[in-house]
Amino acid sequence: MGAEQFRVGSSILERWQDAVDQCAEQIGGQRCSENLGFIYTTDNHVDALAEIVQRLKDKTGILHWVGTTGIGILHTGREEYERPSITVMACYFPESSFRVFPSVQDDLEEFDLQHRDWFGCNVQNFAVVHAAPETPDLQQLIPDLSEKLNGGYLVGGLTSSHSRNLQVADTIASGGLSGVLFSEKVSVCTGLTQGCSPIGPKRTITEVKGNVVVRIDERPALEVFKEDIGETLASDLARTAGDIFAALPVVGSDIGDYLVRNIVGIDEELGLIAIGDLPQKGSQIMFCRRDGSTARDDLARMLKQIKDRTNKAKPRGAVYFSCLGRGRYTFGTNSEEVGLITKEFGDLPLVGFFANGEISHHRLYGYTGVLTLFL
Repeated sequence: MGAEQFRVGSSILERWQDAVDQCAEQIGGQRCSENLGFIYTTDNHVDALAEIVQRLKDKTGILHWVGTTGIGILHTGREEYERPSITVMACYFPESSFRVFPSVQDDLEEFDLQHRDWFGCNVQNFAVVHAAPETPDLQQLIPDLSEKLNGGYLVGGLTSSHSRNLQVADTIASGGLSGVLFSEKVSVCTGLTQGCSPIGPKRTITEVKGNVVVRIDERPALEVFKEDIGETLASDLARTAGDIFAALPVVGSDIGDYLVRNIVGIDEELGLIAIGDLPQKGSQIMFCRRDGSTARDDLARMLKQIKDRTNKAKPRGAVYFSCLGRGRYTFGTNSEEVGLITKEFGDLPLVGFFANGEISHHRLYGYTGVLTLFL
């Protein structure tokens, strides 16, 4: 399976029909020998997504497609935002080594039943997934799906859109979690990079009600927050919006991993902080800052590490899922984030999108980048 069997096509033509035809031509048209395609479109094309997928099938002969829409999408060397854009990657895998699955919302028993025969013939250790951010209990559905895959490693992202949230899993899915399963026959290497840096020590939540943190280290939560962010920001809390976040350290992580969550409310009178999660009493918390310099350094670290883990073998292709808060907002407006990947790996066939949340292993992250290389 040579590197030529991963081909990328992209188009910024305004008419979706013209864009699809251009992408199809770039990946070989009806001459395609590939059997699985990834597709990402900006949400300008969301209303035509079903027609786009069908036209791709007709133009390329590739029957299996997975993907979603994003406010921003990316491909080798380029990031596209806020304008009509489509990017596709045609791939070849042994027919028995992958399985596309439609939307799973809560009934994993039905999922298990539908794929039991395939599970019986394969060790299902990896999946690329896309999810609708409005899916109920999504933070539980992700680890539950990983468990169904015998602890399988998930990578992916939550759809980002100004309108409808749709995913592609051969057909169009709305809501839930969908994607493609891979067996042990497909070799991958994946890594995660953080986009924020801690600005205070690890602390302990000592009183919490739902998503409202009442006390940290037996002190009022807001008092601790102000102490950690420093006097300048503490004097004008409005300035922290979009720059300061809560970080929940991952228990047992040997690399200092943490989950970044938005601070969704502050009550100065009562000294409370509300965050975009449901932390437990006794769990750890830090505060962190979105930092372009740190994010760049951490991405470079991850790229070097993942390259070393592959023994510097040339990958055939890659998918990359990055947070909406990264990309142009953190690295700059000239495709600098994806440019760092190209700098490390050359013109690697690469597609992906800017997500409303990123999935790595069995957790939902924020402000991260998740890179997967197909070897």
